[in-house]
Amino acid sequence: MKTQDLKIIVIEKNEVLSGAYKGYFETFTDYVLAGTYTDVQKALKDFKKTKPDIIVSEIGLQGINGIDAIRLFRKKNRNVQIIMISTINDFDVIKKAFKHGANGYLTKPMTADKLHHALTSVKREGAAMSSDIVKKVVANFHKKSFNLFSERENQIVDYLFKGATYKVIADKLFVTTSTVNFHIQNIYLKLDVNSKSEALTKLERM
Repeated sequence: MKTQDLKIIVIEKNEVLSGAYKGYFETFTDYVLAGTYTDVQKALKDFKKTKPDIIVSEIGLQGINGIDAIRLFRKKNRNVQIIMISTINDFDVIKKAFKHGANGYLTKPMTADKLHHALTSVKREGAAMSSDIVKKVVANFHKKSFNLFSERENQIVDYLFKGATYKVIADKLFVTTSTVNFHIQNIYLKLDVNSKSEALTKLERM
């Protein structure tokens, strides 16, 4: 299929933003907007008529959410490409979207350039991500994890490597500073060290 023939549908619950998408596509010469929808059910109902090549869908929708809709659209056409859009850049949500088969993940606010770049990336490479999503994914894969520590202790170790204070760690983990101190003392005990610098040095070697 030629680039000019690629058809896109957008599922966005905010009608004002739906209007913005229509404006974006008026400036695109290589993609056609086949329809805009506020929920998944209507998009599924019109699927045979619109025959989209790429679906751009918000995650937080009424009824069926965008992630759960992926398998439903793939039942209609297993080759359709699907890009998730959301205000959320939480790693667990991102991971869930890709695990369910998303081809892309973009964070709002959306611009014409950002959308066009994503569509072209999916068309050429089969995947698209906002720069902040790429950083989030890379950061999570770079996190250090040690078998001798509990999940909470590993979280604290990660913050220690980032230079966070007890108070910052407590705020991030929604616990008290005394709780953080308790876990850090356990970390020191398991490492057989007496200070933060000794702990970090030993962890780096590990």
